[in-house]
Amino acid sequence: MKCPYCGYTKDRVVDSRESKRGEVIRRRRQCGSCGKRFTSYERIEEIPYMVVKKDQSRELFDRDKIRRGILKACEKRPVPITAIEEIIEEIENRLQNSAERELPTEEIGGFVMESLRKLDEVAYVRFASVYRSFRDLNEFMAELSQIIQSRGEHKKESA
Repeated sequence: MKCPYCGYTKDRVVDSRESKRGEVIRRRRQCGSCGKRFTSYERIEEIPYMVVKKDQSRELFDRDKIRRGILKACEKRPVPITAIEEIIEEIENRLQNSAERELPTEEIGGFVMESLRKLDEVAYVRFASVYRSFRDLNEFMAELSQIIQSRGEHKKESA
């Protein structure tokens, strides 16, 4: 670390403290040449992940935006908040593990719908109705028919 007073590059760390949320480390340093003390801050460099929307525009990945959508779909449903957090964590893990730094909204929405379908069918239908923008009641009924049909298949398999 370069001393802000004399420019010397050798120093020693006198004190280190983490921030309350653990996102930043504050270090008090003492210059090896002039002896003056100064503070440096260390934080993890975040890699920006982009979401490619249907119109091909791009925006930064927003964890809270996904959370709001899922919470709205799960409103007044017996879905634990920990399950919602797990879905969001999985989406973030997919982004971080991907070689690409961009993820299409179709992939994110598809994963959310797949997860909600396993978790709560009503929340799934709510989310799908907004995400897929059903044009009319027939499209909506077709989706409901698929759910009912797959539910019947699952009962046959478990019997």
